[in-house]
Amino acid sequence: MTLIRPTSEVADPIGPRPRPGTGRAVVVLVLVALGALIPLLGPSAALHGSGEAAPPGAGGVALLRAVLFAALSIPLGELFARRLADAVSVASPTAPRSWAPFAAGAGFLAALGLASVVATGNLVPDSVAAIDIGGLYESRAGKLALVEVNAFLVAGLCALSRRPATQVWPLAAVVVAEALRAHPPTETSPLLGSGLTLVHLTCAALWTGGLLSVLRTLRLWRSAEMGAALLGLYARLAAVLLAALTASGLTSSLRRMPADTILDQLTTTAYGRTLLAKVLLVAVVALLALWARIRLARATDPLTACAPARAEVVALGLVVAVSGLLTAVPLPIRW
Repeated sequence: MTLIRPTSEVADPIGPRPRPGTGRAVVVLVLVALGALIPLLGPSAALHGSGEAAPPGAGGVALLRAVLFAALSIPLGELFARRLADAVSVASPTAPRSWAPFAAGAGFLAALGLASVVATGNLVPDSVAAIDIGGLYESRAGKLALVEVNAFLVAGLCALSRRPATQVWPLAAVVVAEALRAHPPTETSPLLGSGLTLVHLTCAALWTGGLLSVLRTLRLWRSAEMGAALLGLYARLAAVLLAALTASGLTSSLRRMPADTILDQLTTTAYGRTLLAKVLLVAVVALLALWARIRLARATDPLTACAPARAEVVALGLVVAVSGLLTAVPLPIRW
C-alpha cells in the first residue's frame, strides 16, 4: 500500500516561501536608506563650487530635521485620514494599526539630538560633557528645542492613551516651535515668516502623512466603492493643500531671495540649489497626483489610482528628505 502524505506537509524543493509583505518591507527599508543619503550627502553636493562654508555637522542636522518632519507627518496624517474615513463610512471604519507611537519615539530622539546641537552652540557635541543642558533655558533657540522634545514625548503618551486624538495639541506645538525657530527676531518681519512656515509645514504634513495613511486604510477595506470615495475625498482636499503649500512656499522663497536675484541664486547658492531640487520633486508629485485623479475619475476600476498614489508617497518622502537638507544649508544672501 502506498502512503501519500498530506499536501501541506510536502516539502517545497525551492525552499520556504517568503511571508506576505516581506518583499514590501524590504523595499521600504531600501527606500528609507536611500532617502537618508540625501540629507547626509546633500550638503557637500549643494555647497560644491558655491564658495560658501559648510555649517558644522550639516549632514547630521539635515538628517535629524528630516526625521523630525517625517515623525510629525505620520501622526497628523493618521488623524487627518481618520476624519476622512469617518466622513465616507456610515459604520465604524476599519483603521490600520497606528504608527503614531513609533513616530513620536523617532521624533523625540531627533528633537533630542537637535537640542544637543543647540546646547553646544550649534556645534556637534564630541562628548556628553560638552552639552550644556542648563544653557537651553537661557536662549530662544534652546527653549524652542526643549518644547519640541517635550511635545513629542507628550504626543507619544497621547497616542498610547484611550484618546489618541489629543496628540494633535502637542504636535501643533512642534509645528509652532519649528515655525518660530526658522525665523529668529533678527530677520525682517519674523512673524510673517513664521506664519508662512506654519502654513507650509502643516499642509506638507497633512498631504504626506494623509496620503500614506489613506493608502494603508484602503488595503483593509474590501469595498471598492468606499475606497474610491475615500481616495476621491482625499484628492479634493489635497488640491487645496497643494495650493496653500505652493503659495506659502513661493512667498517664503521670495522673502529669502528677492525676485531680481532668485534665478541667479537658484544655481549659485546651496540654498537655491536645494530649493530648486525640492521644487522639481514637488512638480513630480503634482503630476503623479494628477495622474491618480484622472484614473480615479475615468478608469473602470477607480482603485487603480492607488498605483500612482504609491509612487506619489515615495516622491513625497524624497521631498521630506530634501526639506531637512534645506534647513541645514546656509541661508542665501539678500543682495
